[in-house]
Order: sequence, then structure tokens, then C-alpha cells
Amino acid sequence: MVTKPIWFLTKLMMLFSRLMKSLFVLLFVWLGVSNAYSQTKTTWPKQAIRIIVTFTPGGAPDILARVLAENWQQTLGVPVLVENRPGYGGNIGADLVAKSDPDGYTLLIGTVGIHAINGALYDKMSFDPVKDFTPISFLASTPNVLIVNKQLGVSNVHELIELAKAKPNQLTFGSSGVGTSLHMSGELFKEMAGINIRHIPYKGRNQSLPDLVSGRISMLFDNLSSSLPLIKAGEVQALGVTTLKRSPAAPEIPTLAEQGLPGFEAVSWFSLMAPANLPPAIQMRLNQLTKQALENSDIKNRLLAGGLDPAPGSPEDLSKLITRESRKWSRVVQQSGAKAEP
Repeated sequence: MVTKPIWFLTKLMMLFSRLMKSLFVLLFVWLGVSNAYSQTKTTWPKQAIRIIVTFTPGGAPDILARVLAENWQQTLGVPVLVENRPGYGGNIGADLVAKSDPDGYTLLIGTVGIHAINGALYDKMSFDPVKDFTPISFLASTPNVLIVNKQLGVSNVHELIELAKAKPNQLTFGSSGVGTSLHMSGELFKEMAGINIRHIPYKGRNQSLPDLVSGRISMLFDNLSSSLPLIKAGEVQALGVTTLKRSPAAPEIPTLAEQGLPGFEAVSWFSLMAPANLPPAIQMRLNQLTKQALENSDIKNRLLAGGLDPAPGSPEDLSKLITRESRKWSRVVQQSGAKAEP
């Protein structure tokens, strides 16, 4: 019969043996990844890198892509090209990247629209917004801002809601495309304010802003970082930002939440994505390059002054964000009844 001390010692030795095996496995994996990472630093990149932006030039995704391209060219010594592929709520450019080789030479500026909204908004998608991509890093976020034509004659959100109720289905709101956070900001606004306004989608902000200034559309949800120059120039009237707190870049603009729509929140965020099955070593290298660029004090201050809040992080954190945001915006799409136009 085995005495208790001997039994306890036997169990302890077995546990120690299992622990050592696990440590050896972890060490083996770590050495493999580290070796692959070291090799990647010398073998990648060997050619030009493309960053696909799914909207027209001038907006927040385009600004971020060009910031990365400029920094990476200096760091890597290879051309880094920004390519604008607008249309279909970002799906055209995203589809191109999803079907590209996972070699680190074709990347995407991901958006909340592409990865957290379009899956619920479009009946058919030519790609999976999650499974067909490798997450690299969160890039930055920016409040959306509600801006109106100055001739509309309103100076705050309360007056706009009263006007919309007096003229049901006559006022229009534009966005840079179906499924974008700008579109969904409008849908959320309609639902929470209890008004009926018509959505006018554009292929990008460069087409929508002239129509707002001229009065062809009544209002527009845009990224604050993109609209600040027009707001400061007095060409459009800013009524409110879509975050729960005022933006440090424009603290004089109140939130929609403090103007009778408590809890209103719709943030545009941007990420760096690659095709699915990107080798982990290249994923790690791209993540490191992104952090180095966005944590550069000059770049960070420049983005903050323009209304963008850079916050690079891990691929795992980005995946968790996409999951949370997908749940949130799926509910908004369902409750609003919004659907992408055929």
C-alpha cells in the first residue's frame, strides 16, 4: 500500500514533468516564431507595397494611409503606394485585398463600415469581412460630426429635429457611402430623434461636400478630421459630434448626446488589414512598423490636431474590437431597417 507522503511525491513529480513538457513546447514555438521574424526582417519587403484605401482622397482613411506610406518608405527603402478604390461602401477595395496573395505586399485600410457594418447591411457579400482578412493593428479613431448647409437656418440639433418633423421626408442627409459609419450615424440619428430624412449616398466625401455647400443636400455626417477645415472656414455649420465627449480638436462643438439625444455614440475607426493567412512573421513586422509610425511624436501630434486619435495595438485587440462593433451595428441595422441599395 502506497503511503500518503509517497503518493503526494509521485503526484508532484508527474505535475512537474507535465510543466516541463509545456515549457519546452512554448520555448520551441517561441524560437520558431523568433527565427521566422528575424528572417522576415531581411527577406521582406523586396518590392513595392500597396495600401488600398476604399474611399476617395482627402478623407481620414486616405490621410492615415499616406502617413504610413511616407514613414515606411523611409524605414524600409521600398516604394509604398497608396491606391484609392472607392465604391460600394468600401466593398470594392476590400474585395481586391481579400482576393490578393497573403504576402504582405497588398494591405487595406480597414473601416468600421467594412468590418462591422456591411455584413449586416448587404444581403450578399463577395468576401467575408472577418475570415478573409488578417488583422494587423488598430490605427486611429475620429468622431463623426453633423454638419448642415448654412442656408438651412438652424443653429443646433433641437432646431434641426423640429424642422425635420415639420417637413417629413423632405430633408436629406448625405454620407460617403452605403454602410459607412457616416451612413449609420444618420440612421441612428433618424431612429433616436424620431424623424424621417432621406439618405443620399456618395462614392466619397469629395462628391458630397460640394452638394452640401450648394444646398443640394440638407446635412451630412462626416469625419471630424475631414470637415474641420470647412467648419473653421465657415463654409458649413457644425451642429454636433457623435461621441459621448467633446473632441479636443474642436471643443466648441457640442455632442449630440448633450443636445437631447442621450447615449448617442458613433465613432469612425480605422485599422490595417491584410489578406487571410498572412504569415505570422510578416504580421508581426507590419504591426511593429505601424506602432513605430503612429507613436512618432510629430506624426501623432499632426493627427491629433486634425481630429484623429492614433492608438496602435495588437492584432488580438483589433479582433476583439471588430467582434464588439459587429454586434452593436448589427442591432442598429436591424432596428433601423436599413438596407444597401441594389
